[in-house]
Amino acid sequence: MKKESKSPRFSGWIFSNPKLTGFLLFIVLLSTISYIVSRRYHIIQDNEQREMSNILQVVQQNINQNLKNCYTTTLTLSLTLNDEGKPENFDFVGQKLVESNPFIDAVQLVPNGVIKYIYPLKGNESALNFDVINSKIHREEALLAIKKDKIYFAGPVELQQGGLGIIGRLPIYKNEKFWGFSAVLIRLETLLKASGINSIDDSKYYFQFSKINTETGKENFFLPNQENFNGKNFQVLSIPEGDWKIYLINKSKYGIIIDVLPSSVLGFLFSAFLSLFIFLLLKKPAELQRLVHDQATNLLNNELKFKTIFQQAAVGIVHVDTLTGKLIEINKKFSEMLGYSFEELLTKSVKDVTHPDDLKENYAKLDDLKNQKIRSFSMQKRYIHKNGSIIWVNMTTSPLWKKNEKPSTHISIIEDVTRQKISEEAIIKSEIRFKSLFEDSPIALWEEDFSELKKFLDQNNFRNKSKEEILEYLDSNPEFVRHCISLVKIININNECLTLHHPKTKSDLMSQLGNVLNNDAMDSFKAQILAISKGENRLIIDSKVKKSDGEYRDISLRWNVMSGHEETLDRVIISTEDITARKASEEIIIQSQKKLESLIDTIDGIVWECDFDTFIFTYVNNKAEEITGYSKEEWMSDGDFWGQTVHPEDREWVLNFCSIQSKTNPRYDFEYRMLAKNGSIIWIRDIVNVIKENGKPVSLKGIMIDITKSKEAEKDLNNSFNLVTEQNKRLLNFSYIVSHNLRSHTSNIQSITSLIECSESDEERFELVNMLQNVSTTLNETMLNLNEVVNIQTNINLIIERLNLAKNINKTLNILSEQIQFKKAIIQNNVAPEVFVNYNPAYLESILLNFISNALRYSHSMRTPTISLKSYIENGKTVLEIADNGIGIDLKKYGDKLFGMYKTFHENPDSKGIGLFITKNQIDAMDGNVTVESEPNIGTTFKIYFK
Repeated sequence: MKKESKSPRFSGWIFSNPKLTGFLLFIVLLSTISYIVSRRYHIIQDNEQREMSNILQVVQQNINQNLKNCYTTTLTLSLTLNDEGKPENFDFVGQKLVESNPFIDAVQLVPNGVIKYIYPLKGNESALNFDVINSKIHREEALLAIKKDKIYFAGPVELQQGGLGIIGRLPIYKNEKFWGFSAVLIRLETLLKASGINSIDDSKYYFQFSKINTETGKENFFLPNQENFNGKNFQVLSIPEGDWKIYLINKSKYGIIIDVLPSSVLGFLFSAFLSLFIFLLLKKPAELQRLVHDQATNLLNNELKFKTIFQQAAVGIVHVDTLTGKLIEINKKFSEMLGYSFEELLTKSVKDVTHPDDLKENYAKLDDLKNQKIRSFSMQKRYIHKNGSIIWVNMTTSPLWKKNEKPSTHISIIEDVTRQKISEEAIIKSEIRFKSLFEDSPIALWEEDFSELKKFLDQNNFRNKSKEEILEYLDSNPEFVRHCISLVKIININNECLTLHHPKTKSDLMSQLGNVLNNDAMDSFKAQILAISKGENRLIIDSKVKKSDGEYRDISLRWNVMSGHEETLDRVIISTEDITARKASEEIIIQSQKKLESLIDTIDGIVWECDFDTFIFTYVNNKAEEITGYSKEEWMSDGDFWGQTVHPEDREWVLNFCSIQSKTNPRYDFEYRMLAKNGSIIWIRDIVNVIKENGKPVSLKGIMIDITKSKEAEKDLNNSFNLVTEQNKRLLNFSYIVSHNLRSHTSNIQSITSLIECSESDEERFELVNMLQNVSTTLNETMLNLNEVVNIQTNINLIIERLNLAKNINKTLNILSEQIQFKKAIIQNNVAPEVFVNYNPAYLESILLNFISNALRYSHSMRTPTISLKSYIENGKTVLEIADNGIGIDLKKYGDKLFGMYKTFHENPDSKGIGLFITKNQIDAMDGNVTVESEPNIGTTFKIYFK
């Protein structure tokens, strides 16, 4: 009875309050739809987060794999160093490493922090000899690699050779001392390409690559589109090997809101429409009739709005005939999704565009919908694009008929998830590829769990102990080490482990690690304990293992904690590569190289090799430093070294000759001078061979022979020959003079003696005897003059001293002081006191005395004698210029006889014609020269050129 009484009262309230009823209905419907939209918003958001996470996982796996390859590359490169710390076969090994790792742009060896070896060198020349440790940009990250004692990837930084790049540096130690770095260079674009970032479709997402600047503390971004993305949906991936962060950012700030906006708008419209309909239905019939026209208008407007939302939705929407499967109505997004036009799709059915393998499930769910077993369904299915490609979608289908009505049409909302499926498949393939690589790897691989061992070491406070304390404890407590071995669990091993250890079964090898580790391998396990105690995630060590047949094998053990397991160490990959053959080969190569280098060093010459294009020396033997004083490093520093050491006077023609001959002749040789490090001059005979590959010159090889001694002997021989030739010329000239002068005197003596014999009186004989005495005196003077000339021309070993020219002039002026005073001559000695010449003292005094006394003797009677002396440098020689204002010499008349013996040009009774002749011979004997300028009655200027 109570229920019956309440029902009419409630109905009456509803009909009496149509506005409030409609409003309450609107609130209830809107709340319900808001809840549904909210759930859909979170589902889309979760899918987007999952998709971004999958993409970042793919990128992380690619980068980690490539960084592992870099580590292997730097380690391999470091093995090229011999016991002396010199790389062997660097170019060959570098070439193989770069060719086998397309992810790597270049490899380097950096002794003492200075880049000395680069492969490939071409394009990286500007980085050669670059000091990393003392570089403001590179120093901090280089020291960080040393501090961590493992490979560290610096950058991205501006490279010396241009562009942005990442440099992985592995510190190398020789004899427990830091040797330098083994490094790989990866340009930023190469890293992005290898990581797969460039291959990701950028229509929805974009990447950003960053690193914290240690100086400013700010985060630096290296990819385009550096706008602030804090308000956008993004995920971040950390790469600890280089302290990098990789961001994956959704381009659309309101992407999810746009996805759910159509549903929200439709729900809002539906709520408003239904509420309004109820409100109008509850109105009085007269009022309802009056509002029919307005309602029809509203319905038309709502239909237009619905169609607009339907067409502009961000997901595909399809209206389908449930019984026939024909497409009745489609929106723009669905048309774009399948590549068909609206007209083409309206002629097709669901079967025509659905993948055949998904039809059975689709029809089964549709049958359940038609049989009213379900009111809606969702499924993931495949459509076939017009071009034949597969489109993966999430489809949600709802009927457009009421419950218990005959099925008519339904509507499907379709979301394209192709990219998500591709990412999922890529992850699956990556996992399969990893398992395949693990099982089929040619290197023995162990997957082990060290988590219990880590806990045990922490309990024993190993983290707070020094390296020395830990090693000492382990050496003195073998049972402790055995217990540590028992705590390690072997999770999995690959096939190569069976080949290396030859167990009966795989289970036998995995049952207990203690069965594998014998006393010979105990040091390697102690090293692993030490690495765990010091919080290290990587370890490389050479060790030995004893096979079941008793044979010892050399192995390279690499201990790496898998990414994401650094805290627990429950997943550690250990690779044990058998390097026995390599060790033996390396020893053979080292011995062969030592023998070859020893043989080359016995050759008495510089054996060399250089690049054809750059002239950079790639090899010189030890004789290079012995002969020139330059070290091997200086020889191989850059392409300008050889050209700069060639003598400046030979440099231009030598470089041109070498360039031309290298292009035209396969073998040639030439001689030139080089400057040694101590400044001395070395004569070199260079024998060059042009090495070609595929008909193209690639390098030059040859030997430089020191021919300095033979050149000096040749020079001495030429000087001796020239001296003999000159002496012969002078001797011949002297013989002419002697023949002429003696013949004149002997003829006079013969004539006088004949006259004496024929004389009749004593007076006549006395006069003739006086004449004979005069001739005899003149003959004696001639003999003295000739003797002085002979002394000058035959004196080879003259004493040479460093003489001050101004002091010697003043000395001569003092000797001639009486003549100067008698002539009242003006002497102007402008020779600087710091001028010195290397000369024979007696010759210099004789030359100065002769020229100055002649200037006084042949002064002009009508003017005061003025004699000016000055010195200067001309063509590298010191010149003394002596000028006077005397009577001068007619050079047109006497120029060719000026320095002849007994040649006089004035009527001065003191003139004998011997002074200038002797002076000229003295100057010639000192390898000098003398010139004269003179005009009659004006004056004379002599210029003496000192060697």
